[in-house]
Amino acid sequence: MTDHPRIPLAGVIGSPIAHSRSPRLHAYWLRKYGLAGHYVPMDVAQADLAEVLRALPKAGFVGCNVTIPHKETVLQLADVVTDRASLIGAANTLIFRKDGKIHADNTDGYGFIANLRQNAPDWKPASGPAAVFGAGGAARAIVASLLEVGVPEIRVTNRTRPRAEGLRAEFGAKVVVCDWVQAGNMLDDAVTVVNTSSLGMVGKPEFLVPLDGLMASAVVTDLVYTPLRTKFLDTAAAMGCTTVDGLGMLLHQAAPGFERWFGKRPEVDQATRDAVLG
Repeated sequence: MTDHPRIPLAGVIGSPIAHSRSPRLHAYWLRKYGLAGHYVPMDVAQADLAEVLRALPKAGFVGCNVTIPHKETVLQLADVVTDRASLIGAANTLIFRKDGKIHADNTDGYGFIANLRQNAPDWKPASGPAAVFGAGGAARAIVASLLEVGVPEIRVTNRTRPRAEGLRAEFGAKVVVCDWVQAGNMLDDAVTVVNTSSLGMVGKPEFLVPLDGLMASAVVTDLVYTPLRTKFLDTAAAMGCTTVDGLGMLLHQAAPGFERWFGKRPEVDQATRDAVLG
């Protein structure tokens, strides 16, 4: 009787999930490195999340990514939560440990910084303020990561001001809240400009904040990657700014989980982008 080794399984849990590019990304890496394993999309309702997470390790899963609407909920279901996931208040990467415990981490901030360092190599985050549009879950990871790399001031604006005030309460005095109707004013001398909102995404309202105040030396990035080139980025590029699209963040945030699940740190390069864009 042959003792077959168990093939490691991973996936991404969300609802909806059919739009996710993560299965294509991980399938590419598995093929590239000749590794045994599978990565699957799983559409799971909130009411079923706890039951599904406890069952997955029994089916051979070694971990999974988590996306909307489950990134906050999984913190209550995990047995071990990293400091950065706790600080951000959300997790996007779960590891199912051999001792049966669920380990929750957040690699969004890592992916954000790695994307900027790769595609804007001259970026000096500590040299001036950052301007951040949006104050949702993604913004929390971005603010935390910008503070970590030494940004001296982070100006945050959101269509509903209380959410932005929540970021200031959470992250301290380096976060300055600006009213949405005056959002364009926070671009003055900002060296890093980030759209964390869904504005400009396919099927969402356009990003209409005036960008006249942008410095040509600013690095401008959009977390939206459908479309890959948003009007926000096109406007900034036309003003001479270095622009970085949001796809790289998706690729880089996935790398730590892939390494933990399948035992190989994957490279994020042009071939990876091409494979995901398909």
